[in-house]
Amino acid sequence: MYLQIESLAAWLNIAGISVFAASGALAAARKRLDFIAAWFFAIVTAIGGGTLRDLLIDAPVFWLRDSTPVILCTLVAVLVWAVPLRWWPDRALEWLDAAGLAAYSVYGASKALQYDVSPIPAAAAGVITACIGGIVRDITAGTPSVLVRNEIYVTASLVAATLYVLLSTIGMAAAWSATIGFVAGFALRGAAIHWRIALPLHRGH
Repeated sequence: MYLQIESLAAWLNIAGISVFAASGALAAARKRLDFIAAWFFAIVTAIGGGTLRDLLIDAPVFWLRDSTPVILCTLVAVLVWAVPLRWWPDRALEWLDAAGLAAYSVYGASKALQYDVSPIPAAAAGVITACIGGIVRDITAGTPSVLVRNEIYVTASLVAATLYVLLSTIGMAAAWSATIGFVAGFALRGAAIHWRIALPLHRGH
């Protein structure tokens, strides 16, 4: 059972790193920046949230112990850089980010649970893992952060992480818990992208 969880977590981590790195490199390419900037954007987008998560749960910072994430970000940045911008769909960045958001929400919550973090903070750790990198990417690129845009983003991450934690806590198999959490988070974020749905704004005065 432990090996199954470890294997699943590894795949979620690879998926999250890959799509977030791609979204970061694509954001740099659309700004007409050089390759080193694209590589940097890929790195901070893919590992920013996980770095903060590891510091908070008192785990070794993952990319300092294993060079694979940095190598993977570099390879993804090269691939994105090599593809002409006209080949990318208009909303490619948003959809890549949505996939990374869902995968990393589940993975972050899973890793927190493995470090004996209680369920509610573990779900929060999933949200931090998924959201921080994209926020850093947007701020660095001079783009309004998703937090100040009226979009369903953090909510989708929270749904994915919470579902995973809840289903895992009641004893559902890790593969099913992760799949349900990922699909729910991705579907909610995808609906927000496609139909521009959002939560009600504060009424002010």
